[in-house]
Amino acid sequence: MFNNATLIDTHAHFDNERFDSDRNMAYNRACAAAVKVQIIPAIHAKQWHKMRDVCQTYLNLYPAYGLHPIYLAQHKTEHLAQLEQWLIQENAIAVGECGLDFYLKELDVKQQIIFFTAQLEIAKKLNLPVILHARRAVDDVIKYIRRTPDLRGVVHSFVGSEQQARQLIDLGFYLGFGGTITYERAKRLHRLIQVLPLESILLETDAPDQPLSTHRGERNEPAYLPEVLHSIATLRQQPPELIADITTQNALQLFNIQL
Repeated sequence: MFNNATLIDTHAHFDNERFDSDRNMAYNRACAAAVKVQIIPAIHAKQWHKMRDVCQTYLNLYPAYGLHPIYLAQHKTEHLAQLEQWLIQENAIAVGECGLDFYLKELDVKQQIIFFTAQLEIAKKLNLPVILHARRAVDDVIKYIRRTPDLRGVVHSFVGSEQQARQLIDLGFYLGFGGTITYERAKRLHRLIQVLPLESILLETDAPDQPLSTHRGERNEPAYLPEVLHSIATLRQQPPELIADITTQNALQLFNIQL
């Protein structure tokens, strides 16, 4: 499809139970679609073992360990110390998924901030990038990044403003884009894709969530990543091969992956 190019899905929950029945087939479909590398972020401590096993089973699946804000009720303070050990022992390529979620009102903001900032400090200590969730909380995420200098990472599924995007880019962060951009109604996001430097963009699916417009109501999967790429190419009026090459290089650089 892309002349032997390698695409990198920088955010796929391929360990999710929704892949349990056909994970081998989904993996093969991804590889056939040139999606030969997946970054697998964690969500809570109980899931780390399964995620590790899935990443060890398949070639070029790379784990990131973290504590997702949506699963705040499952996090315990001792998980932070355990997280640091897992990151070291399992040769993780990033800390995450972590961040802030101010959309779900039942999530305690102070507790979210405690776990988020602790994970930023762990990432800084271990010199690892962070994979960030920022829903209705981009300004606050930026604030805490500024308070923890010398970080690098990605804000995945970015839906913020151009001003916020450029602040993050100035701080050395990448922005991840997935199925949301394939919807006709996402006009603001389309304009953003058109003006951002390609050197700051990463491709993702967030599988099995956030299905593309062509797969509404279906389980999302990494094999659909080329559709995200083609949407970006169309919006930017640039060749898909160029988008593939630069976004892959972006991911390799951020996560320090050697193909």
